Amino acid sequence: MILLQDVKTSPSSPCHYLSHETWRFEYFFAKGLNHDELEWFLSRGWRKFGLYYFRPACPTCRKCQPIRVRVRDFYLTGSQKRLSRKNSGIRECFGPLCFSHRVYDLYKDHSTRFEKQTTDLKEFISSFYTESCPAIQSEYYVGDTLAGVGFLDHSSQGLSSVYFVYDTAFSTYSLGTYSVLREIDHAKALGLSYYYLGYYISECTRMAYKNRFKPYETMNWNTETWTA
Repeated sequence: MILLQDVKTSPSSPCHYLSHETWRFEYFFAKGLNHDELEWFLSRGWRKFGLYYFRPACPTCRKCQPIRVRVRDFYLTGSQKRLSRKNSGIRECFGPLCFSHRVYDLYKDHSTRFEKQTTDLKEFISSFYTESCPAIQSEYYVGDTLAGVGFLDHSSQGLSSVYFVYDTAFSTYSLGTYSVLREIDHAKALGLSYYYLGYYISECTRMAYKNRFKPYETMNWNTETWTA
């Protein structure tokens, strides 16, 4: 691991998920993490985009819980089984990070529709194609059309979902949920123990889908231990 900047704390600002709260982050910049080093940070609640590693350090709130699925014990719910059958014709593949303008177009559309923000190519490359740790890309094809793309980090114990985007023309396929199912399967095929889903806030409807993949564990910020 090559540390490019020591850990700092950001100023407080309005929370993006809970309107009545403020947030701030611990963060640092690093590159060259190996699988074990990445797992150390993931298991302590850190996330990352490109060279930027961060975790919440909010002054009055600890509702942002790191969440991970135990992939060896994972089981499909009835609705997840139906979705898997419905999408049996979708072709997915996993491989190294591979930029294309189609991927960038999907990201731009996603940012505009769901995040209500604009982006540019430089920011996109910096966040998703500046490789600071072992990483892979998942792709989902409906026919010959690339309909969804996931970015994942690969630690010694798990896969960590960094971001997922999809073409809204294929909304009926529920690709967000479907991609999680396939990526959990891929983590299991690699012999890994966990699939990290980032942060979960029970009060945030945008994050409600994250507790539908069971069994899962959440991390206690005070002890940095994981419990079911």
